[in-house]
Amino acid sequence: MTTALITHAECLDHVTPEGHPERVARLEHVLHALAGLDLIRETAPQGRNEDILRVHPQAHLDHIRKTAPIEGRAKLDAETWMSVGSLNAAYRAVGAVTRGVDMVMGGEAQNVFCAIRPPGHHAEAETPMGFCLFGNAAIAAKYALDHHGLERVAIVDFDVHHGNGTQDLLWDEARVLTVTSQQMPLWPGSGGRNEQGSHGQVVNVPLEPDSGGAEMRAAYEKYVFPRLRKFEPQLIVISAGFDAHQDDPLANLSWVEDDFRWITRQLCAIADESAEGRVVSTLEGGYDLQALAASTKAHVEALQEAGK
Repeated sequence: MTTALITHAECLDHVTPEGHPERVARLEHVLHALAGLDLIRETAPQGRNEDILRVHPQAHLDHIRKTAPIEGRAKLDAETWMSVGSLNAAYRAVGAVTRGVDMVMGGEAQNVFCAIRPPGHHAEAETPMGFCLFGNAAIAAKYALDHHGLERVAIVDFDVHHGNGTQDLLWDEARVLTVTSQQMPLWPGSGGRNEQGSHGQVVNVPLEPDSGGAEMRAAYEKYVFPRLRKFEPQLIVISAGFDAHQDDPLANLSWVEDDFRWITRQLCAIADESAEGRVVSTLEGGYDLQALAASTKAHVEALQEAGK
């Protein structure tokens, strides 16, 4: 078994306004960076409504579908947009993460990276926001629990912005350990240590502005890895945002590519202990194109190392 890359050309059809940070070029740069790697290459299927409804109510799905424009663009909030191709792109993103779960559960791959957009970790139960329409990582976790019968899934979100959507969608889900590290203070303003979920299964790790990889590694070794090992997840889902990079324009952490490689290696090692190495990673943020491409490549190379 080895590492799979799941993507779809329709994820390039989600077109945001000129100057918007979450733009088509992000995925183009990611795919170019991964082009030379020896990966199982899989086309994302169309996501299913039943999987979206595992975490979102019907009202949210109806709202997204009704808002999807047949020409031009539709504005959902100050920074979240839909173009003509956005709905299909969002469904491909859902299809990618559920297919990723199927692949690792079925032994087709050791681990998976989903190169998709729009991202998902800011989408709350009935509120699209922060460039996100559907909660991709939360959907993957619930799909693994409900469809594959797992008892424990962990989500680890190292995007620089708090995964408020994932936290909201899984606030009452005792079977998912939701771990997020984020710069604080920073938009969206949530993610304090006191936010712990209905069952104490939410772990927030705030990081100081201008802190770097050394501070991140110490925080993960103190707060994250012991909780993961105690929980013994049967699958780890990674919300892989690369905007904690020192060159990213939307935040103020100072990680470098090797920090993303390190954290990926550590998470894969924990997956080896309790989850037979099963990891599904999905693209979230990262807005400096060169930093995004280099960091994603480091992340996927670390997944490859673990999959050998």
